[in-house]
Amino acid sequence: MHKAFRYVGWCEGLSLLTLFCYAMPMKYIWGDPHLVRIVGSIHGGLFLAYAALAFALYDRENWTQKKLVFALVLSTLPFGTFIFDRKFHLESSPK
Repeated sequence: MHKAFRYVGWCEGLSLLTLFCYAMPMKYIWGDPHLVRIVGSIHGGLFLAYAALAFALYDRENWTQKKLVFALVLSTLPFGTFIFDRKFHLESSPK
């Protein structure tokens, strides 16, 4: 489940950056809203999958509430899932 969470986190982060850096400028600068609908829908699905996996890991791996909130809050920020992945991966790697 950790691999799926990391994979979805990276995809969610990339979709958010694609939405902000490509699709939204296409809509607001060049007047083409088509990509916002497509990329926004993909990003929304990935966000829901990321949140669901975070709750599943919270339950299965006995995450603290602080860690769950940290994962969910960072998922709303550009680069947030990458930051959480870095911290999460380092915490869960064998010493």
